[in-house]
Amino acid sequence: MAVIRHYVDKRLSEIAVHNGTVYLAGQIAEDADQDITGQTREVLGHIDRLLGEVNSDKAHLLSVQIYIADMEHFAGMNAVWDEWVAQGNTPPRATVEAKLANPKCLVEIVVVAAQR
Repeated sequence: MAVIRHYVDKRLSEIAVHNGTVYLAGQIAEDADQDITGQTREVLGHIDRLLGEVNSDKAHLLSVQIYIADMEHFAGMNAVWDEWVAQGNTPPRATVEAKLANPKCLVEIVVVAAQR
């Protein structure tokens, strides 16, 4: 079965789909001047949009990795996550503190999901 890639550039693809599984590149906020809640909302919005483009959604998440610049942001990120995530369909998840490529970015989220 072929791998279908979307938004391909020199360094990465935003989306890869193989055999009904969707892989998203790490999503960050475009407006890095926001606080952790604003950045998290924006990132989750990107995830919603990208999943929707390939016939998936947050209820079909298989795995999530969240990278935050400082664990002091954990509660703020979780507050937004808890409002967004599909209750009853919460995915396996890991959250780690990491030095992100852009020092103004507070959160980066990577997801794997099933297509509907």
